[in-house]
Amino acid sequence: MSGVDRGRMSAPRSLPTCRSCGGGRLRPFLSLGKTPLADALVTEDRLDHVDSAFPLDVAFCPECALVQILEEVPAERLFVDNYLYFSSFSDHLLQHAKEHVDGLVTSRGLGPGSFVVELASNDGYLLRNFEPHGVRVLGVDPAPDQAAAARDAGIPTVEEFFGVELARRIRAEHGPADVIIANNVMAHVPALNDFVGGMAELLADDGVVTVENPWVKDLVDNGEFDTIYHEHFCYYSCTSVDALVRRHGMFLNHVEYFPGLHGGTLRWHIGKREHVSAEARRMLDLERDSGLAGFEYYAHFADRVEDARTDLLTLLDQLKAEGASIAAYGAAAKGSTMLNYLGVGTEILDFVVDRNTWKQGKYMPGVHVPIRPVEALLDEQPDYVLVLAWNFLDEILAQQDEYRRRGGRFIRPVPAPEVIP
Repeated sequence: MSGVDRGRMSAPRSLPTCRSCGGGRLRPFLSLGKTPLADALVTEDRLDHVDSAFPLDVAFCPECALVQILEEVPAERLFVDNYLYFSSFSDHLLQHAKEHVDGLVTSRGLGPGSFVVELASNDGYLLRNFEPHGVRVLGVDPAPDQAAAARDAGIPTVEEFFGVELARRIRAEHGPADVIIANNVMAHVPALNDFVGGMAELLADDGVVTVENPWVKDLVDNGEFDTIYHEHFCYYSCTSVDALVRRHGMFLNHVEYFPGLHGGTLRWHIGKREHVSAEARRMLDLERDSGLAGFEYYAHFADRVEDARTDLLTLLDQLKAEGASIAAYGAAAKGSTMLNYLGVGTEILDFVVDRNTWKQGKYMPGVHVPIRPVEALLDEQPDYVLVLAWNFLDEILAQQDEYRRRGGRFIRPVPAPEVIP
């Protein structure tokens, strides 16, 4: 991995206290070493430069049960300078977003008199589903390319980081929000209390916040270590979310579970009035009974991660020794963590494919594997494809039916290496 600088950059700020409750007894349980920023894709003119790498260590807070990384790279560097994720390139995610909106419109009786705000609205992929219902919407996203794409699609978008101050400005101009949506963003927030405090400031008294993030239980149980990267500051349970929102006068009232989304995703329904559903109580009880709120649950995760690394490297080395050609699918952040932790670059992988045209022509951080269009799988017909974006495995398998018909095989890397014909 000659493409990563392990010493030139000084370490980012190390966290002395919990991001949520401020507790000072954080207990580290996993180190993935120093890795490059997962979304900092490399352009061809920078291939001869050494990519900056930062420590990636994970800890548990025994006071509020929040799992979090210990380092803090400035948010502008993570989500403004390097961020090339566009939600609209996933058919699965688009369908999930539409179903989410349709459910909110029906359950909340949303219409022309309603106001919906989405935090991390990306390219407008979700908010555009409110248009047929006449609902007034506003997106908030600090990433310039995504915000511009949303505005081009007719979605009014504020290009800023969200917090209490911005929430007050939005409320003063537009009124309180009937619905706030925050999908796959709360993990990306270092200043949690400012972010959640902003939600409380903006939300109408009878409104609802829906927050989606992967469930830390699935991360641990299924060995999904590659979902850990610098852009993900926190890894949530219902227990940690409940403690966080109560600090701001809100309540975790309902929970939905989507096992097939991003390796296992929860949707938390949060409001200013407490009316906790049976499902929310069941999930909180499940976490308590499984030990999720205690350190022992995480204590041996590092050993399991190292075993998974060894098993996958053994498989890849064996396939290469047999003369097989191997590519990868998904230039996603989790793919960067996977390849850099494995130490796998162009000596194993010929290329990575991705549907996101913004990523094509660039190179994976650290390992500098080239990123090509998905059509390269049929053009080159590699023997195997390592699925780095395994959270969209079913969608990828259906999309690549012709590649499979020609004899190509896929490798799912977690929870254990599996060859899929």
